[in-house]
Formats: sequence, C-alpha cells, structure tokens
Amino acid sequence: MELKELIAIVKNAGVAGAGGAGFPSYGKLDARTETIILNCAECEPLLRLHRQLLEVHTFEILSTLKTIAETVGAEKVIVGVKEAYTGTVEALRASLSSFPMISLGLLPEIYPAGDEVVLIHETTGKVVPPGSIPIEVGVAVFNVETVYNIYRALKGQPVTKKYITITGAVERPCTRIVPLGMSVDEAVRLAGGVTVEHPVYLLGGPMTGPIAGVHDTITKTSNAILVLPEHHPVVLKKRGNSQIQLKRAMASCCQCQMCTDLCPRNLLGHPIEPHAFMRSASSGTTQDLAPFLNTMFCVSCGLCEMYSCMQGLSPRSLIQEYKAGLRSRGVPVPKNPAASFVKQELAYRKVPLKRLQSRLGLDRYQHPAPLDETEVVVKKVRVRLSQHIGAPAGAVVQAGDEVRAGQLIGQAKEGALSLPVHASISGRVQDVNSQAVTIVAQ
Repeated sequence: MELKELIAIVKNAGVAGAGGAGFPSYGKLDARTETIILNCAECEPLLRLHRQLLEVHTFEILSTLKTIAETVGAEKVIVGVKEAYTGTVEALRASLSSFPMISLGLLPEIYPAGDEVVLIHETTGKVVPPGSIPIEVGVAVFNVETVYNIYRALKGQPVTKKYITITGAVERPCTRIVPLGMSVDEAVRLAGGVTVEHPVYLLGGPMTGPIAGVHDTITKTSNAILVLPEHHPVVLKKRGNSQIQLKRAMASCCQCQMCTDLCPRNLLGHPIEPHAFMRSASSGTTQDLAPFLNTMFCVSCGLCEMYSCMQGLSPRSLIQEYKAGLRSRGVPVPKNPAASFVKQELAYRKVPLKRLQSRLGLDRYQHPAPLDETEVVVKKVRVRLSQHIGAPAGAVVQAGDEVRAGQLIGQAKEGALSLPVHASISGRVQDVNSQAVTIVAQ
C-alpha cells in the first residue's frame, strides 16, 4: 500500500487519537518514522479498555501495526504494555511469532507511563526534546483503540463507536462499545446506575478527566466515565477555585520542591519546574519570566497536585490557567529551550500506580470492569463536529434529513488539520448547529 493511500483511508474514516488527545491519526503517518510504539500503558487508575481490547483483538491490532510499519517504512514496532497486564501479555506472546518485526516493551506499573514522552524513553531510551514531537526522534506513537480503528478503516468502516470503561460508584462496572454522541447518563445506566445519592461524573480518569454533566456526550476521545461521590477528594480538587488556590500557595508553599522532584517531564530534562512557578506566581514576581514561559512544557499529568504536594496545593491547575492565558495572548512556545540530561534520580522517582490509587482514595473502586461488545441501542445521539485537535468539521446534513449509520454528516475543513464526522446511528436529523448534529432513531 502507498503512504498516500493509507493517509487518505485513515483521514476519510475520521480516525483520531483515541487515548484522549484526539490528534488526527493521518498526521502521524510519516515516512520519517523509524519506530512505531503501540501505547497500552493504560495510564490512569481504574481504566481498563486498552488492555482488554488488545487481549481480545490481538491479531487484528498486530496485523494493522505491521501494515502501518510497512507503509511508512518503519524498521520496528514495539508494543508498550505493563507487565502487570498478564492476560494481555500472554495473548501478545501467543501471536508475536507471526510478526517478527514486532516486540514487547514491558513497562513498570507507574504513572504516567502512558505519557508518550515517558513511554518513548521507557521503551527506546530516547528523549523527545522539550517543545518537540515524537517524529523528531523518528518515533510514532499510536493508542490501542486508534490502531483498532485503523484496522476497521482499512475494511471501509468509519469511526462511529467508542470503547469506554464505566466504573466507580456504579452497580456493575463494565467496559462497553457505545455510539458516538450517546449521553453520559445513558452510558452510566449500562453499568446498572449509580450507588451514591449525589454522583459526580468524570469523563476520563481521576487524574486528567474533567467533570461532566449527565447530558454531555461520548466522543472519539472518551476513555472512561468515573462516578464518584460529590465530596470525594478527587472531586473537591477538580472543583477548586483558582483564586483561593493561589492564596493558599501564598500562605503555605514551603518550596520543598517535591512537585518538581517527581515531575516526569522534569526528570527527563524538560525545563518545567512547578516549584519555581509557584514561587513566582504566589509572590507576583515577574523579573524572571522563565517559570511562566516554561509552563508551556507542562503535560498536565497532575502528579504535582494530586500526589506530590504535602500541603495539598494545586500547581497543575494554576499552571493550566497561566498557560491558557499566555496562549490567548498569542505568546508562542519558547524556541530551542534549554534542556538538561535525564536525571539520575529518575530510576527511583517513578510513582507506583497502586500507591497513587491509594493516595487518591480509589482502592474501593478497584473492581473488574469486564468487556462486553454487545451492541448498544440508543434512541438519540448528539454527535459533536469537533472531536479532535484541529479545525472542526462542517455539517453536510440538514434537519429532517434521513441518515444511516456510517454516513458522512460533517466534512473535514479543506486545507486544515481536520477530520470528518459520521453518523453513529441510523435515523432522522433533528437538529444541526455549529457544535453538533442530533440524530433521532426511527
């Protein structure tokens, strides 16, 4: 297969990074690629879908990796998977003899092993320079479900569904495959409903998932719905007020540097120092702009505020706010930032996932969430036109139109980084606006 042909197939099927970032996958198909890494680190506590999907659809995913590697001219493929995922590792080992160019990269049970910069270093020893992307070191990283979606795209099937783990304070934790545009409330019912009076829904994992409403919808980047009580520490942290957080930092940040000492990107030599940012932000000092500009290199993994800080402060949240402010004012990412070598301390400053889970108060929700691929039937979906990084799709249907599942309803923006969107169910278009297309089943 020619590279242009594969790019067209992946783009036309609307394949975006399913691990959470949503980068259009066709943009990663690059002839400079020397190594392809499959990301099965399952980064956040309680999430399960990637290891489950890889265990069940091992051959399909490995064969697709082989096709991608041969097309872009990559020399090797590494499956980055945690050694603790024994069922998945066994399934992989049973199939690898058919794929000589694919090898296992067994990962420790740490957070955030799924951060692609961390994953690349763990599996290849390479370090992606700060402000750069993996292809600059000859690497392309694909999430498990992303590759499975490429497998389906090669068979003419666009992205219309999403695997999602539904867990936490629910009756029957599970992993299901649901239509894009399904509401959070309907999805939670697939797990038997909630078990607490005032539930809060996180659309994603406890570290990076935002709080969602019951009418929010599943997108191409939704990996989990985590249900927690309203007074759970994780919920309270996510509902924090930035002005109060800043005043607390002024009052109690002791500059212990624990946030920086355990920062995964800092340990790899990137110029992000949360403690220096907290000192400058809380004191109002602007003589040295580096702590503020270097927020651009924060990956927002959340370790600093959810695990490291003994005072319970919120470096990540404040960094996100400052970073958003810089971007809104057109401040670019610093070019050629000063990078240091990988720190010797890295080997013993990796955060164990089990300890993180306990610190977050989530041990009680560590239950199996078995994969069930039974078709989920819904009466209504609200399919967003922007489910990816880049320009949103433009609707090509009108209210009253009849559509079938898999039909194009949003065209990618010409000449821009963009992806098309397809109907996830068959039915009649009820509403179209700049944000979404609503379809009601007939």
